Amino acid sequence: MLQQIFSHTPLYVWAILGFLVYRGVLASRAREVTLRKLCIIPIVMLALSLSGVHGSFGFDGVAPFAWAIGALAGAALAWTLTDARKIVAIPERISVQRPGSWVPLILMMSIFCMKYAVAVTLAIAPAYAHATGFIAPVCLAYGCFSGLFLGGLLRTVAVYRAVQMEGWGQTRRGNAPQ
Repeated sequence: MLQQIFSHTPLYVWAILGFLVYRGVLASRAREVTLRKLCIIPIVMLALSLSGVHGSFGFDGVAPFAWAIGALAGAALAWTLTDARKIVAIPERISVQRPGSWVPLILMMSIFCMKYAVAVTLAIAPAYAHATGFIAPVCLAYGCFSGLFLGGLLRTVAVYRAVQMEGWGQTRRGNAPQ
């Protein structure tokens, strides 16, 4: 049965897995990242999450509400848990220095595995696509995973903006007449 499942998996799914592993390993090391590149994974995770909801359950009924609740909860959790003191903003290069962490890889693999498991489950038991007891927790989890990435991104951008504004204020004060 596993052989059939894997053999019926489209090749692009394995390419996505490879990309996510690559990005997760990169995130495990402290490094400087531009704000633009910092947005890539949250956007990819958001797209995977929403495509999972839409493709499996559609955007009607309980699915979008469960997803939104999960996303808000995940974003709030990530905002709270992201240690702003470990993020160093570098406004001159529109980048930040972030500490390394294996958490992004774990989260990416969790979303990937969950999306894969849901697809397999629905292929085996299509009736689950209409079972609220299945839809609600799946969409809640999809939303939570996306929210974790988005909340971490928002916290990092907030740190960057605060440093940027602080530097702007010092420049303005430094140029003010005495």
